[in-house]
Formats: sequence, structure tokens, C-alpha cells
Amino acid sequence: MAKLEVVIFPDDRLRRKCRKIEKIDDSLKTLAEEMFEVMYQDDGVGLAAPQVGLDIRMVVIDIPKEDGSQGENKLVLINPEFTSVEGKVLSTEGCLSVPDYTAEIERYEKVTVKALDLEGKEQVYEADGLFAICLQHELEHLDGKLFIDHLSNIKRGILYKRYLKLKKEAQRAARNRENA
Repeated sequence: MAKLEVVIFPDDRLRRKCRKIEKIDDSLKTLAEEMFEVMYQDDGVGLAAPQVGLDIRMVVIDIPKEDGSQGENKLVLINPEFTSVEGKVLSTEGCLSVPDYTAEIERYEKVTVKALDLEGKEQVYEADGLFAICLQHELEHLDGKLFIDHLSNIKRGILYKRYLKLKKEAQRAARNRENA
């Protein structure tokens, strides 16, 4: 499999509604490990398949321990869906696909999610705190939604222009390197 890279906003692949995974096999297990590598490389706690350009309903999550270390709480959720939500809480969020930007977002305080694991077994996760926030953030990616969609139209428009400008500058720099 090709080396995965984080897809950066405003890339259209982040706006696709992802398709359900029908078959769990070794290639999916390999993909999950590669997604964890990308997530850790960019200091993330969650990563959804569309963030690496894939339109499948899969996310990886690893909530850090109190000392900040990761690797012991690795979860792979296949075809996840919410079964219950409750309460409201404000959360300051960022996203690997929207680098160098954070915003305060209203989220559910507690959620319950069911999903398949890499063995094809259904798992149910009851979550609050960072885990609940992460689940909501990552599952939104599977429906083509970003955390910035919770912002006002004005803020979102400013961000879009900023990231479009950065994308064009990066493309120009790449062309200049190729022509050098």
C-alpha cells in the first residue's frame, strides 16, 4: 500500500460520505496500523479514513494515558454509529486535516457508539470526556463533515480562503521544485 498522508482542508475528499465496509480482511488490519502511524506522527488522538483519502467508514483512536503516552488504548472502529447521546459540553478542538487551527465547539457530553472491531465482532463504547469528543469528531468525518462546520459562516469563509491560499502556495512551490 502507498504511504498514507493526511488530506488537508479544503480537499474535496474530506467532504465525501463514506461507504460501509463489507469485508474485514488482512488488508484492513494493515490499513489500520498505517493509519495509527500517520496519527502518531502528527500527534493526533484520532484519525478517520477520509483524512487519508479513503472513502470507507473506519476510524482509529488512541486516547493518551495521563502521562501523555499512547499505544495502550488503540481502538479501530469499523462502520461506527451512535446509539445514544446526552448532555452538552464545550470542547476546544483541532484537526489534523485543518492544521494550526482550533475552535471551541459544542458537543454531546456522553455518547454510546456501536462498531465492528478488526475481528468483525460488534463492540459498544460508552464514552465521556475526551473519548466522547474524539468519537464525535471522527465519526463526523465519515459523513463528510469537519469540526469547522460548527463555526459561523463568516469564520468558515475566512478559514476556507486562508487554506485555499496555502494550498495554492504549496502547489506553486512544488511546481518550482519540479522545474528547478
